[in-house]
Amino acid sequence: MARNIAIKVARAEKDMTQKALAEQVGISRQTMNAIEQGEYNPTIRLCRKICRVLGKSLDELFWEENENEEDEK
Repeated sequence: MARNIAIKVARAEKDMTQKALAEQVGISRQTMNAIEQGEYNPTIRLCRKICRVLGKSLDELFWEENENEEDEK
């Protein structure tokens, strides 16, 4: 699983810490860190909560580019 830079960028745009975002979505800071590092695969319900708090869509925060598509270009 790849790192989720989009969440980190969206947090920065809102001047939010991992802890603040985690508290708003009801998880620990450690879990939020694991999501951003690509070490934890959140449920769709949790993804939607994160999107709602950050004002982003699922595609903006959780869309994964197919690595094979890049190789084909």
